[in-house]
Amino acid sequence: MEARTVLEAIFYVLRTGIQWKALPKTFGAASAVHRYFRFWCEQGFFQALWVAGLAHYDEAVGVDWTWLSADGCMTKAPLAQESVGKDPTDRGKKWEHRTFGSPAYARRRSGGAVGAGGNRG
Repeated sequence: MEARTVLEAIFYVLRTGIQWKALPKTFGAASAVHRYFRFWCEQGFFQALWVAGLAHYDEAVGVDWTWLSADGCMTKAPLAQESVGKDPTDRGKKWEHRTFGSPAYARRRSGGAVGAGGNRG
């Protein structure tokens, strides 16, 4: 495989977010492209490419290195607990919506007599 075709295939996967197996056949075998990707990552190729591109941009346009910004959030949504509850898996349980007089409640089997030992036929 040509290195340029492999690089185009890698950029296609990274840009579109598709799975490696969904790579169009025009780029070649997806497993081979992924193997190249892993190898080039281990060799530091993409980091060197980034540094070279940043240096080129700095020479051509200029980067204001005095100003930096970071953005991120790693907290829970503060209002989510009101609608979801303590455990998100508990929402929408059918047994919570049954009322004493509803037909669904009336169809339930009783647990039997006290001390009967559970479900005995």
